[in-house]
Amino acid sequence: MGGPAVPAPRPFRFGIQAASPPGGTAQPASAWSALARKVEGLGYATLTVSDHLDDQYAITPALMAAADATTSLRVGALTYGNDYRHPVVLAKEAATLDVLSGGRFELGLGAGWMTTDYDQAGIPLDRPGVRIERLAEALDVITGLWADAPCTVEGHHYVVRDLEGLPKPISRGGSPTRPGPPILVGGGGRRILSLAARRADIVGINIALGSGRIDASAGPTATHEATLEKIRWIREAAGDRIDHLELHVRVHLAAITDDRRSLAEALGPALGLTPEAAMASPHALAGTVDEIVEQCLERRERYGISYIGLGVDALDAMAPVVDRLAGI
Repeated sequence: MGGPAVPAPRPFRFGIQAASPPGGTAQPASAWSALARKVEGLGYATLTVSDHLDDQYAITPALMAAADATTSLRVGALTYGNDYRHPVVLAKEAATLDVLSGGRFELGLGAGWMTTDYDQAGIPLDRPGVRIERLAEALDVITGLWADAPCTVEGHHYVVRDLEGLPKPISRGGSPTRPGPPILVGGGGRRILSLAARRADIVGINIALGSGRIDASAGPTATHEATLEKIRWIREAAGDRIDHLELHVRVHLAAITDDRRSLAEALGPALGLTPEAAMASPHALAGTVDEIVEQCLERRERYGISYIGLGVDALDAMAPVVDRLAGI
């Protein structure tokens, strides 16, 4: 088939990303609980929440409320912004979520990208290399605090001395040799994906967001060819870890339609993609249910991607696909 070697195939998982219930944060708490139960009832594996400073729920209490409303649904951050809180604080929040959810939490951690968050909150937006270096140190702190011994990290960005992290997480959902829930790190550039391949359990493949927004400038990083390059970066950085990794993709367009071509022609330019590139992009799923099932199977074979993240707007439309593929 050509292309880079990919991780061993894993069963499909599907997640829904939602920042608040339909109708926004002004809705009653019961609306968020109802959404979580609906996600679970339709067979999705996870409900994830982003971490931004606009009109959305605060991520940690939203995840805990979703876990409380369900019994088997996993809840996750996609992703905590590392620059918005100290990793000592986040390690405690994550371990507490893991304990109180009965081991159903997944920690996604990112280097930050949305310029409006930084600008409006007065948080300095360092260059990507600095933010990624800081994220790597944050992972040292978090995993150190989850371990059985007191944590000491003498880093450039964080200094932690002889601190016992409590509570301890109950999961060993990541590496068998590391306590704690699975860790997801992702992005669209080589440095962040290489860090994810070396340190995370789930690697999130996304478009590059260097502009601080999702627009046509991201198009070249959403193509089939760009994704093959990302898989090569992951493979090179992961080494012997490659078969430990679960590959996640954030799908930004998902639609059931009998006319994929017309949809691609209408929507592709917004992401800077030709219709052909839009139809081939792993960040889009469009077609009949049968066609989307085939797209998922083909992309798992081609890229090794088995964990598919969808927006809440696709919750109902994609349910038949989830019913066909989840766990297979």
